[in-house]
Amino acid sequence: MCKIFACFILLSFCSIGQTSFLKQQLKYPHVAQAYKEKWSNISKTFKAKGIDSSDFKVLIRVFKEEKTVEVWLKTKNADKYIYYTSYAICRSSGILGPKRTEGDLQVPEGFYKINFFNAYSDYYLAMQVDYPNQSDKILGRKPFGGEIMVHGNCVTIGCIPITDDKIKELYLICLFSKGGGHDVVVHSFPFKLDVKHLEESKKQNTKTLTDFWNNLAAGYNYFEEKKLLPQIMVEPTGAYKIK
Repeated sequence: MCKIFACFILLSFCSIGQTSFLKQQLKYPHVAQAYKEKWSNISKTFKAKGIDSSDFKVLIRVFKEEKTVEVWLKTKNADKYIYYTSYAICRSSGILGPKRTEGDLQVPEGFYKINFFNAYSDYYLAMQVDYPNQSDKILGRKPFGGEIMVHGNCVTIGCIPITDDKIKELYLICLFSKGGGHDVVVHSFPFKLDVKHLEESKKQNTKTLTDFWNNLAAGYNYFEEKKLLPQIMVEPTGAYKIK
């Protein structure tokens, strides 16, 4: 579990309007500094890629073994998501496999959303992943833990850290998407879930774990093939159902 020790404000998008949310966030020192340093170049890159900076969706894909955070964007009326950039995960904890309880040091694996933007994080800027999801609650055990963040500062106990420089970019991109009324989606995987990697994983891991990864692979493959988000539901067993 990644704890945030300093006094901070967690802003729930549901509690205030889209415009107010964005304006309020931009008043905070680290967000204002990020905007000053990064938004001009982000806007130029968006324009070059045909992304409408006033209305776009974000998908973050986390690959633990590759230590990579991929960012994919979809503008209004576009047929599919397009690849935007990747950021290196600069520190890791735990091993491959899902988070199942508090204190196991694991980074969650599964399908999530960003539910809080923390402008006063000890780790420069941070975005909270909505772990535990319904699958985690069925398959894990209490206490589940929480406060799983994508953040800066290159330290972690179960979070997803990138550098302060890169969190400025990623936070802004996600902030403006959320400010436009869109959920920021996070897909977290142990590794690239292609057939080759899944077959290799069977040699070193339990059937329970490889069955779980094969279940995740249905969502991974849907996006790989269509570049669109699948519909994801959770079965009573805790397995994901992908449509």
